Amino acid sequence: MDQVIKNKPLPKKMKKPQHGQDHTVSNKKGYFIFSVIVLIVIAILFIFPLYWIITGSFKTPQAVNARVPVWFPTELTTVQYDKLFQKPAFTWLLNTVIICGFSMLLTCITASMGGYALAKKKFAGRAIIFGMFVCAMALPKQVILIPLLKEMAFLKLHNTLWAVILPTVGWPFGVFLMKQFSENIPGELLEAARIDGAGEVLTFTNIVLPMIKPGIGALAIFTFITTWNDYFLQLIMLNDTKVLSISLGIAKLQSEMSTDYGLIMAGAALGSVPIIAIFLVFQKFFTRGITMGAVKG
Repeated sequence: MDQVIKNKPLPKKMKKPQHGQDHTVSNKKGYFIFSVIVLIVIAILFIFPLYWIITGSFKTPQAVNARVPVWFPTELTTVQYDKLFQKPAFTWLLNTVIICGFSMLLTCITASMGGYALAKKKFAGRAIIFGMFVCAMALPKQVILIPLLKEMAFLKLHNTLWAVILPTVGWPFGVFLMKQFSENIPGELLEAARIDGAGEVLTFTNIVLPMIKPGIGALAIFTFITTWNDYFLQLIMLNDTKVLSISLGIAKLQSEMSTDYGLIMAGAALGSVPIIAIFLVFQKFFTRGITMGAVKG
């Protein structure tokens, strides 16, 4: 028995955590809780307008115009959407989707080719052309609206959807963004493709496009959102009721003597569906496109 007791290992002394370590752990925990609270508050502030628009579109006219805000409506109705569908709301929404879709597609095609050429092709005047794109980015769009209006009128495109699409395709930010992504393409891959006999088109489609796909996704979202929210350009270029966008259509719902806020909320809720869907579809590429240039090595 004594032998067993002698061979039994003695328990190790437990190290007491130092006071400084306790203080560090408590600071990290407090910082984490504070960060979560701040993020929740910011999320509520961003989500609340969308919540108010959606719930307001289903409220009764009495609840919408009540002096005391009805935060949680108990009586839901579709009368606002019934009045909205009596107007060409679907036509306005379809026009906006066509404008944003074609602008997004054409911008991604032209910007990816232009950015690749500026990044990987050596030709005379490349630096000057890139400098012009950078200067054009700093130029406010309001400055060139009158020349754009005269140009669209000369081309017989005024009051058509192309009058909004074509100026958006010339967005210099797209070329600048795709140039930055194209610079990350290894030159050895392009040289290997040329040695194997691949032409410019095959090299661009099989090598360049897969490598700049995150940038194209980010550019697609930027272009779609910018075109969707470009109310001023649409206001200048579009006048006929049949070619109005959803933003202009919602603005026309306001009358001179009174404003039906429930009807406007219904139009805004209807107009927010496509842009939310586009963001959810391209969210992965958008996140990758934003974070790709953050780490190099």
